Amino acid sequence: MNMDFPRVLTLLRKEKKISQKQAAEDLKLNQALLSHYEKGKRECGLAFLVRAADYYNVSADYLLGRTAARDGSVIAKEDLVPKDVKADRELGSFSTAMSKRIIISGLDIVFSLAARIKNQTLTASIIRILNLAVYRVFRLLHAANPAHTSEMFAQSLDMALRFASAHSDISEAAALDSFTENKSNIEISTHTIEQEYQKQGTALLSLIKGAQT
Repeated sequence: MNMDFPRVLTLLRKEKKISQKQAAEDLKLNQALLSHYEKGKRECGLAFLVRAADYYNVSADYLLGRTAARDGSVIAKEDLVPKDVKADRELGSFSTAMSKRIIISGLDIVFSLAARIKNQTLTASIIRILNLAVYRVFRLLHAANPAHTSEMFAQSLDMALRFASAHSDISEAAALDSFTENKSNIEISTHTIEQEYQKQGTALLSLIKGAQT
């Protein structure tokens, strides 16, 4: 069973801000059956898939989770960031180069949204978490060669990974705590991300999908 379909189907209805009852009426089926589709308890037929795609104005591939773009388009490498031939060769494969570009596009959007939200604690927490993520990855790369010495580091590998994980958790807690007094009114949804950031937005949605599977 395709488990992306129930999630996307439910998300689209909620983005449209309509009840399950209303969606069922519009899609010409009973609410119980739609509920089963949204919960992944039943698989729909082709006729319903086509109706749902037309109703929510998305492609069938998007409904099935085969693409992060609502119109069903596929991300090309050149759609994301300026081509860096040397860096791409060093990465060694198209898929790795593509992953790099998707991550860069995601980071651009993260910092853009942080600037719009204007929450200093949140921004500082994001920067700290990202710094720690790069540090952890670098430590793993360094550790790949057993001959390496660790004079450039103040901590052992095990301690460093524990340290980075703990401080990431602390930064996340600080960000969450800041929301009580500094709530954002910036709408963030698959629709707004695609509308405002176009191909970069599609790249971020691909990253999110990949992170959850």
